[in-house]
Amino acid sequence: MSLIIAGRFQTFPAAESAAQKLFARGFVEEDVTLFFVNPSGQHARHPIGGDVGTDAGARAAPKGAGKGVTIGAVVGAVIGAAIFAIFKAPLLVSVIAAGVGAYIGSLAGAMSHTKGKSGSALHDEGPTRHAGVLVAVHVSPDTQTQAATILREAGGIEIEKASGRWKQGRWSDFDPLQPPHPVGEFAQPRA
Repeated sequence: MSLIIAGRFQTFPAAESAAQKLFARGFVEEDVTLFFVNPSGQHARHPIGGDVGTDAGARAAPKGAGKGVTIGAVVGAVIGAAIFAIFKAPLLVSVIAAGVGAYIGSLAGAMSHTKGKSGSALHDEGPTRHAGVLVAVHVSPDTQTQAATILREAGGIEIEKASGRWKQGRWSDFDPLQPPHPVGEFAQPRA
């Protein structure tokens, strides 16, 4: 595995300028690459699109739907039995009421176990990688601080350190879904 330092830039011209500063300080073209990272959710990891198979906020929905079906069916059956007893309605009314209750209960149960954007399930996955142009530099332990400093001085945001495969002048196993690992003193985004 190779040691990689990377910084995110808002535009390609800013990233290209940072690359020129790296070259001026002795880094070679074979050790520097630029590429665009799409916004979260737009990496087309699945045939119908998206990055993950299940939305983090909806993972518990099937469990809630199961509880809701049970509770809804019981409530619906009680209401149906009451209608049957009070109005002398056919038994079919009780069955229909139980079915409607189960359906409404499953919807309510699923929704009650779904978390919105402010829900904690979406925040449990740690930091996410933001969109932008990434300048990645293949470094050695001796040159990693120099590369991070150059990227920060050039306007880089979220300077990170990674271990990956560097092949033919590029970071070949880059995974946009993996959260960045900030470099110590460069951990905070530049003000």
